[in-house]
Amino acid sequence: MKELKGIEEKILDKALYLFGKNGSTNVSIRTIVKEAEVNVSAINYYFGSKDNMLKYVKQFYIDNITQAYSPLDDEELSNEERIIRCANEIIEYSLRYPGVLVMNKEATDSKEKDEMDIKIIENTREANKKLDSILIEVLNCKGEEVKYKRAIFISSIIYPFMSESHELFDKEISDNIESRFKYIKYIIRMLKEHK
Repeated sequence: MKELKGIEEKILDKALYLFGKNGSTNVSIRTIVKEAEVNVSAINYYFGSKDNMLKYVKQFYIDNITQAYSPLDDEELSNEERIIRCANEIIEYSLRYPGVLVMNKEATDSKEKDEMDIKIIENTREANKKLDSILIEVLNCKGEEVKYKRAIFISSIIYPFMSESHELFDKEISDNIESRFKYIKYIIRMLKEHK
């Protein structure tokens, strides 16, 4: 996951966190600056306006999602290891940004898509294509079955760690990378066995 480098990224980080927690990008500037522990003037200084800040948040989201899916491109790993590492990155991202799917949902639902909405949609589509091609190999599936198994896989790695729902899930899995890997391997094994 992308590490924060300064006040600007801290603002973006907290805005993305609050968007997810709120379930919408409709969060006041005052709430964002309070969470980021900066002055309201920092928004104007770094971004010029809330609308411009939103564009930066969308790019920050894209950068982080791209990084989360990057293990799928690591040719030194087996296909199954690629999926495990990618799933772990997605879980870490979900823990850091509850409601991570808000940005994607708003981009998809927007009637007047801006260039960043289109970029989010295209980025998601490309990530899913990569994931599908590897899932086809690892799970030995094809056709409609790929879509169903991807939906089950993604739901299993995102939902338990989103928002407050991760408190209902085993904290050991949330906090311990070895336990997460064990959980992810279990999901893969279960999907391989189900025909």
